[in-house]
Amino acid sequence: MPERTDRSTPTDDAADPGPAGQDPARAAHEAELARTREFFGSRAAGWDAKFPDDGPHYAAAVAELGLRPGHRVLDAGCGTGRALPALRAAVGPAGAVTGVDVTPEMLAEARAHRADATLLLADCADLPLPDAAFDAVFAAGLISHLPAPAVALRELARVTRPGGLLALFHPVGRAALAARHGRQITPDDLRAEPNLRPLLAAAGWELVSYADEDDRYLALGRRTG
Repeated sequence: MPERTDRSTPTDDAADPGPAGQDPARAAHEAELARTREFFGSRAAGWDAKFPDDGPHYAAAVAELGLRPGHRVLDAGCGTGRALPALRAAVGPAGAVTGVDVTPEMLAEARAHRADATLLLADCADLPLPDAAFDAVFAAGLISHLPAPAVALRELARVTRPGGLLALFHPVGRAALAARHGRQITPDDLRAEPNLRPLLAAAGWELVSYADEDDRYLALGRRTG
């Protein structure tokens, strides 16, 4: 998945309204979401064809969540739904799979090809879902595309039961992904373990395992509290 520049995280304090009464932080958030929709919306139809060999990587990452039949799982930033078949197989017909994405075209692809899930158009920082609704959250390639990562991670914690797991995944590691796009890893990369651990802790997660290898990136967090 194409990588974009990490952003600074806004504080929890409300920003002063601008001259027109609009919250500048909210306006910036909405502008970033609009850019995300524009970027992925124009690429949705051909997205799966660009990554034909990723299926086994997704299945292996889903297996790390330890899902059982009857579990409820959220695919946050589900895109075209590449993780949905593995998630459905893990929780079985008695379980529940929900996919959330902010880009309508991506969800349309997921509905057309992987319909065995509830799919919602929503911002991961403001989910229309109840507290403690899920046993686990799977998030592939999500954190780099969040306007406010700390806010979204807190929201994902809110909808996860205490003790539930969060998987932050990418089918290639940070170095390989950066090289693919002609970049180098920078020290402020949120996915680096020294940056990710406190970010997760502040959002209600404990980092329990971390792997950053050529052929996968997988950080697992456990919901505290």
